[in-house]
Amino acid sequence: MEARQIELVQASFAEVAPIADTAAGIFYTRLFDIAPEVRPLFKSDLSEQGRKLMATLGTVVRGLGNLEQLLPIARGLAARHVDYGVRPEHYQPVGEALIYTLQTGLGEKFTEETKQAWLAAYGALSGAMIAEAYGRRAAE
Repeated sequence: MEARQIELVQASFAEVAPIADTAAGIFYTRLFDIAPEVRPLFKSDLSEQGRKLMATLGTVVRGLGNLEQLLPIARGLAARHVDYGVRPEHYQPVGEALIYTLQTGLGEKFTEETKQAWLAAYGALSGAMIAEAYGRRAAE
């Protein structure tokens, strides 16, 4: 990722962080609308899951400037998600739900440039996670 993209992701996440509970609610509502087959994977309380989601996103966003340190965390997360029943094809609707959440939460502040920065960040991390959890072929 380019430095400008990292800046945009970090600045936009800082705008979303104060509405973390609302953002998590938007995310899960959208995810279950576009991928209802993933709903059974979420067995715990969605409020708690939403807090974990936003905390993990915060960690990832802060670490974007140091991918060498971030990628092992993402890979560990990917391995755990396999145990939850997550499959490679689930990453695509998660990315869509993330972008939708940011667009909804940020409104006009979510510019096309910011969207492209988030797509780059999510693409890089989800690709690394899929490759780690399912092998290189699944990530392609």
